[in-house]
Amino acid sequence: MSADFLVRRALDTDVRAIFELLEPYAEAGIVLRRSEADILSYIRNFRVALCGSRLCGCVAVRDFGASLLEVRSLVVERAFHGQGVGRLLVEFVINDLRTTRPDEKWHLFTLTGQPGFFQRLGFKIVSKEMFPEKIWSDCSKCPKQHCCDETALLFDTSAPEI
Repeated sequence: MSADFLVRRALDTDVRAIFELLEPYAEAGIVLRRSEADILSYIRNFRVALCGSRLCGCVAVRDFGASLLEVRSLVVERAFHGQGVGRLLVEFVINDLRTTRPDEKWHLFTLTGQPGFFQRLGFKIVSKEMFPEKIWSDCSKCPKQHCCDETALLFDTSAPEI
């Protein structure tokens, strides 16, 4: 299936669709569960992909301060897997950071079960211990905290523009 996708910042009206995208992945233990109220309160962190008028993917960027940011809640509706939607979402985040923080040295990381995907986008595998902010805030609440199967990766800001 070939389609044109649009990626944009999320709107308040996207909350329900974002929740519905995230929920199956939360049930499978792939992403942390987010309530609709939580999504709404952090809606400015979300970016969404649309195929026509249908929301088919989302990603959030959490700002921990001190120029440390995390790619999180990255999901693509299963019907759109393999069509480049995830790549478009992450590229949008990276290009947005390069545009909005051109003179700032920022660090973008992720914890994922799909390290190869992020490596193809210029991320490098690193130690989870580099991100105590993440461990304190999210990992302590994660059901997999004592048997984490995720890999930490950090975006190489010297990578060529996408």
